[in-house]
Amino acid sequence: MTIELSMVVPHVPSICHEENAPEFQHGIVDGLKQVAKQIADINPDVVVLVSCHWPTTFEHYVDCNPVHKGSLTAQEAANLISDVPYNYKGDEELADQLVQAGRDAGIPVEGVHDLSFEWDYGTLVPLRYLVPNGDIPVINLSVTLCASLEETYQWGQVIAKVLKESDKKAVFVSSGALAHNLVRGRHNMPTLSEHALNHEFVNLVMKKDYEAAYKMLPQFSSMAKVESGGRHLAMLFAFIDEDSTPVYYADAQSSGSWNPLITFEPAKLAQSKNHTEEEYVKE
Repeated sequence: MTIELSMVVPHVPSICHEENAPEFQHGIVDGLKQVAKQIADINPDVVVLVSCHWPTTFEHYVDCNPVHKGSLTAQEAANLISDVPYNYKGDEELADQLVQAGRDAGIPVEGVHDLSFEWDYGTLVPLRYLVPNGDIPVINLSVTLCASLEETYQWGQVIAKVLKESDKKAVFVSSGALAHNLVRGRHNMPTLSEHALNHEFVNLVMKKDYEAAYKMLPQFSSMAKVESGGRHLAMLFAFIDEDSTPVYYADAQSSGSWNPLITFEPAKLAQSKNHTEEEYVKE
């Protein structure tokens, strides 16, 4: 049917529980709540989410389970994310279609059909805000370390094509950061050089020069250590049409990483809002 909305979202572990979020991350918490209202208004049939914290080595993976239920303790941040329950529906039929479409396109894709499979915090943290009632089916995807940015983009194109040809309304979520050269102390910003690259990339996106932003991605990812090598962003670009309008909600640092919240609205939705790149304010 349609892809109603796409976005890049933060998943910093300190916002898993809102009461634990430091003041400088309150903006992304508030932004996620605003986007959640938009998603509720859309009332999509499925949310498809790629997470930088589900890294796979050789194949692209699709979680095809009919239900996602469990309790997450994040191995790398167990003090912040411990025994956090989750319960979301899946969409097994659509997920299987994605797997088959990927294989038909010559891309190495595998489906996960195992109810013991556990979610990662890059999946769970944003969904706790975006789909707080767990009432929208979710299909989550891995980032694949042996896949190039180009292959990841092509896989995203396959996914977008399947979603557009389905009879369901979909929302696509890319969960990850920009610069991601981590240091101790979540109050720390990226370096001046890394942040200059962050701003240039975001400026291109906000000016709707998506082609230039995509071309910038390889060097940006290498020089600023973009999370997952920028693969989550490469996939996101497959969902952004040239007439999509970017909406900048918020951003925050976390241990030297930079974490913006940006949505991309299709033309039919954006026309009534008159968003412009001036809404992105450099800091």
